[in-house]
Amino acid sequence: MIDRRTALAGVAGMFGSALFAPIARAAGIVPVGGMPGVPVISEGAPTVAVFTPAQRALMTALSERVLPTTDTPGAIAAGVPGYIEKLLADWAAPADRVPILAGLDAIEARSLADYGVSGARATAAQQDALLTLAMNDTIASGGVFFEAFRQMVVTGYYTSEIGMTQEREYLPVPGEYDGAFPYSKVNKVYSA
Repeated sequence: MIDRRTALAGVAGMFGSALFAPIARAAGIVPVGGMPGVPVISEGAPTVAVFTPAQRALMTALSERVLPTTDTPGAIAAGVPGYIEKLLADWAAPADRVPILAGLDAIEARSLADYGVSGARATAAQQDALLTLAMNDTIASGGVFFEAFRQMVVTGYYTSEIGMTQEREYLPVPGEYDGAFPYSKVNKVYSA
């Protein structure tokens, strides 16, 4: 089975030069050395608390809205919230966390103002509307937050075991080549 760090390097090409810095560091594309206060920690729980309990609940709910459960498991089942916290705790410089935390706080404030409930308790449609506001940069720190958050969710999902084996189909050694295989018979996109 492919390991997460190798998969990260493959996913990094998808985002190009706009890759969120902690993802690039975790993938080994940008060296961690020389960046004070950011140790290389690949295993275990996050070494520092990044989110308040309210921010963690909102981040978890929003990650599921980016990649919801359908006929395959969603972001929460794939462990994306834990991945995001680990990435921000152990691969991000303090400045890398600022747009994420500011964006979550702005979304929370907007949810309270518009819907009278915490963003984590808002309905799926309301959470989608809040994410759309962030994506369109109509809330404070929205655009920067949304792009980095989306990258973390997608990367966390597609480098997880669920993302590789249930959303996609993992074939360590694919079968024979058939250049005339009918596209209509393809069930899933394969990753290796």
